[in-house]
Formats: sequence, structure tokens, C-alpha cells
Amino acid sequence: MKKLKTSRPAFITTLLCLSAAAAQAENSYHFIKEIKIGGPGGWDYVSVDPSAHRLYVSHAMKVVVIDTASDTIVGEITNTPGVHGVAVDPQIPKLFVSNGRGNNVSLVDPATLQTLSQTATGKNPDCILFEPSQSEVYAFNGRSGTASVLNAGTGQVVATIDLGGKPEFAVADPAAGRVYDNLEDKSEVAVIDVKSHTVVDRWPIAPGESASGMALDAKNHRLFLGCDNQLMIMMDSRNGKVLGQVPIGEGVDANAFDPGTGLAFASCGRSATTTIAREDGDQLTVVQTLKTEPGARTMAVDPLTHRIYLATAKMEAPVEGERRGRMVPDSFKILVYGMNEADSH
Repeated sequence: MKKLKTSRPAFITTLLCLSAAAAQAENSYHFIKEIKIGGPGGWDYVSVDPSAHRLYVSHAMKVVVIDTASDTIVGEITNTPGVHGVAVDPQIPKLFVSNGRGNNVSLVDPATLQTLSQTATGKNPDCILFEPSQSEVYAFNGRSGTASVLNAGTGQVVATIDLGGKPEFAVADPAAGRVYDNLEDKSEVAVIDVKSHTVVDRWPIAPGESASGMALDAKNHRLFLGCDNQLMIMMDSRNGKVLGQVPIGEGVDANAFDPGTGLAFASCGRSATTTIAREDGDQLTVVQTLKTEPGARTMAVDPLTHRIYLATAKMEAPVEGERRGRMVPDSFKILVYGMNEADSH
């Protein structure tokens, strides 16, 4: 009888461990498919419009538009030299495209994908976002160290904000009346008041350095920063206090946050991984290191399906003196990852 009593807890423990492992595996991200795009040229931001079931992918001199319900290419936006990103105003509706080489922003009809007009900005507009509380668009100018603020209705510049550093990813927090932007060369977050169009605070991100990616959990007031020294920093968006950090891969570019799952993501192109961390109050814990592909550094998450989309292409081995190899012709694609089919539809 004693043997039976001692063996039963061990058996139950084994079952519980197996059940926990099965549940974790079921909720882990895995590869679903790739969407071939092809064609020459590099890429930058990937943006999701969940309500319209669209994915906007910057590619060379155009934006490729993908229907996320069918995972097929449905059109493209042209005349976007040096394109970086796309912002969506669902109220009008209208699209805004940052053209780095053109030093302007294109205003685009999302129904026809035709350019309506273009507005001059600072030099090399890169990150671009829609701020709904003021119905304005922010274009962050990499070479000017400024942000051009456009009226979403007219497309005209209403303010130019001196950021005091090189801007990277940014996010809008309408409830707080703020826009947050990474200043990559300062290792700071610039806090912008959306009514006065001024920088009202600057928050150091130490122990993080040179952050590029940024994402926001607006409900719980958390910022997630992807830093060049292989850390994801979690910061309180109310006061700039660094609350937690987790290690990530090499070559981070983008961050994302899914409010439905409470998961934060950091896509790292050189290590070919995406770090997935769970937010729990002031704690940030890595729950998965997803193996992706080399170069998969830019990313977007669809909060409706919980799928993540990463852009990449096959690269040749670099020759002596090159930092990275050349892109294999016609190999550009989107990688799609999800948890399970029930969560993906």
C-alpha cells in the first residue's frame, strides 16, 4: 500500500507536466505560410489595418497591398520613392505614405490606391502614424531630426517639431494626449504633447541602448522598446520608469504588442528570431523565442487574428568589405506565424 501511495502523486505530477507542456505548445507561435511578393528592391515597415483586413508592405518604390483574409496581393501604391511606412486614418478614410527619397508624404485613397496629393516634409520621412484625438498624421524625418505634423483632412503641415535627435519608431497614445518616439542616437524616448506640438519630456532608456522598435499597451500604460544591445525594455508610459527587461536576439528593428493576448514581440533580423514576452503587471517574461529567417526584422501583428507578419528575402553571403550580402532576385516575401487555427480566423 505504501508503494501505491507514493507512486500516485508522481503519476499525477507527470500528467500535470504533460498537460502544461501540451497547453504551452498549443499556444506557441508557429509558421503558417509565406506570401510570395518577389521583385527587386529592399523593404521597411509592415502595417496592418485589421478592420479592412489589409497588410501594407513597403517594397522598393511602392507599397504592396495584401488581403489578410485570403493572403493574396490585391494591389499596390506607386510613385512612392524610398517608401518607408503607411499610416491609416479609418475615419475619412485615407492612407498616408512616407517617401524617404521624395521628402514628402503621399495622401492615398484606400479604395482605389491612387495618390490624391503629396505634401513636403523634412528630410527622409521614415516612421509615420495617425493620431486620432487630433486627427493628425506624424511623419518622423530621419535626417532632419524633426516631426512634420499634417492635418489628416487637408494633408497640410500644421507644425514642425524639433526632436533633438534621430527619430525611429513611434506610437500614439490618444487617451494620454501623447506621442512617444525613440531617439536612437540619444537612447531616449521623446514625449510629445499632441495639443501643443512640443516635446514635453525626454526619458532615458538605460539599461537599453539605441532603441529602434516601439510598441504600446495603452490600457496598462506600458511601452516596449527594442534596443540595439539585445534587450527589450518595458517602460511605464506615464512617467518613463523602466520596469523590466528581457534578452532578445541580434539586429532588432520592430516591436509589436497584442492587447488580446498580452504578448509583446521583438523581431530580430540578424539572429533570425522573434522574442515573444508576456506582460504581467511590472513583470516581463520571455515565453518563446520563435525561429524565423535571416533578415526578418520588420513586423506587424493583427490584433483580430493574433497572427504576426514578417518581411524578408533570401540574401547572398556577404563578400569582403560588405556588411551584408545582396538580395537574391525575386525572393522577397512575407512570413506568416500564428498560434493555432482557432486563433487565426
